[in-house]
Amino acid sequence: MKINSTVFLTLILLVLMLGAGSVSAFLGFEMGSAALKGVTTPDGRPTTKFPSSKANSSQQMGVALLKEEEILKIVKARIEGKTKAAKSEKIEEDDEETKSSRQKPKEKPPEVVEENFQPGFPVTAENEGVTFAVQSVRYSGGDLLMRVNMQNKGTDSVRFLYSFLDITDDKGRTLSASTEGLPAELPANGPTFSGTVIIPTALLDDVNKISLSLTDYPAQKLKLQVLDVPVER
Repeated sequence: MKINSTVFLTLILLVLMLGAGSVSAFLGFEMGSAALKGVTTPDGRPTTKFPSSKANSSQQMGVALLKEEEILKIVKARIEGKTKAAKSEKIEEDDEETKSSRQKPKEKPPEVVEENFQPGFPVTAENEGVTFAVQSVRYSGGDLLMRVNMQNKGTDSVRFLYSFLDITDDKGRTLSASTEGLPAELPANGPTFSGTVIIPTALLDDVNKISLSLTDYPAQKLKLQVLDVPVER
């Protein structure tokens, strides 16, 4: 009796286990089916594997390729067009310049103006063909400006060092001065050179006349003396 009850209990347990396994399997299948609803498998056919590549290739086949000769013709035409445009612009500029030059009145040659000297001028000294002349004097900015001309009509060139220029007033006092534009050398049979001798007006109080003395350098063979230059204000 004990053996029969044991077998009976074992069979009941096996039946319960099988039933529980069947129920769990069924439930798992149902849940998996519900989760996979709407999911489709990819198309594995080789003809539809690369649709985009076909579209790209079809688009590429649709592009028209130009021949080398046509490209060269287009480039040549563009270059010629630019060249013609540049030539036309150049011609227009030349025409405008020609018109403007025609419209401009012809310039008259400068008139020769005769120099009007102040009373008592020029005061000139000459020695061995070399001329030293004071053409005019004027006061400006606290200085006395003496315009001087120099010329060498001799056969030898003459050099000067203007630190040797001596200037004295009518009372025998020595005056300091500076020079501008006077040549360091006068060439033989040369042109006339102009320059300026500058004397501060502070040194010319109660002075009516001054004298200038200049020798060549370094020989000091000739002496130019310009006497009694009027400097009254």
